[in-house]
Amino acid sequence: MPTALTTKRILVIDDEASVRALLKECFELDGYIVQEAADAESALANLANAPPHLITLDLKLGGDDGLELARRIRAQCNVPIVMISGKGDTIDRVVGLELGADDYISKPFHVREVLARVKAVLRRYEAPAAGAVSVASSAPGAGSLLMFDDWILDLGRRELRSRNGDTQPLTTAEYNMLVMFAERPHRVLSRDNIMDLLKGHEWSPFDRSIDSLIVRVRRKVEKSPESPRLIKTVRGVGYVFAVDVQRG
Repeated sequence: MPTALTTKRILVIDDEASVRALLKECFELDGYIVQEAADAESALANLANAPPHLITLDLKLGGDDGLELARRIRAQCNVPIVMISGKGDTIDRVVGLELGADDYISKPFHVREVLARVKAVLRRYEAPAAGAVSVASSAPGAGSLLMFDDWILDLGRRELRSRNGDTQPLTTAEYNMLVMFAERPHRVLSRDNIMDLLKGHEWSPFDRSIDSLIVRVRRKVEKSPESPRLIKTVRGVGYVFAVDVQRG
């Protein structure tokens, strides 16, 4: 029976009508509002007219390139993207996650798995700030500003702004991860460490959610996301926040 989820909209982008119908029925039975798009043009029109809370995206859209569409969507907004595709090429999976996809499901799929993973992604985006608050309060009496590079992370206002005062929008998940790193400069963190620290979110050790989120955070704070100098990868171990942080 529909619940508060009826306010959540999912945009299903797939050139196969049968797949759209299957996913539409699956999501609507669970109380979601479903929009459909068969190509890039209709997808972007839907995005402009009624921004969804989540997008499922097939990488093979007839004459359109799903990866290019994902890139265009990411340039416009932070809506979560779950890629669902019959293309099993590892390169496509990696590129998709690097573009900011939150999960990647291969066809053929089971609708229950898709629904479960969509719910998990939505929960990560909507997770309460408890995780970030516990991180920020780990140093009693400390200032509420964390300053690094050209950025000021304001814990009181829960916002990130540049030194000249421009605000950089962050999702809840992006904010919580950035606070976690800024509270632990020069400390190497494994993916398991990060999952434990961000207890307000639901993570799966079998997907690339942590890596995907780090890609998105890098795009917000790095001058050159392709060659990061703030959040660096420690090969075979995890990640490290590689700059000094001052409190104010």
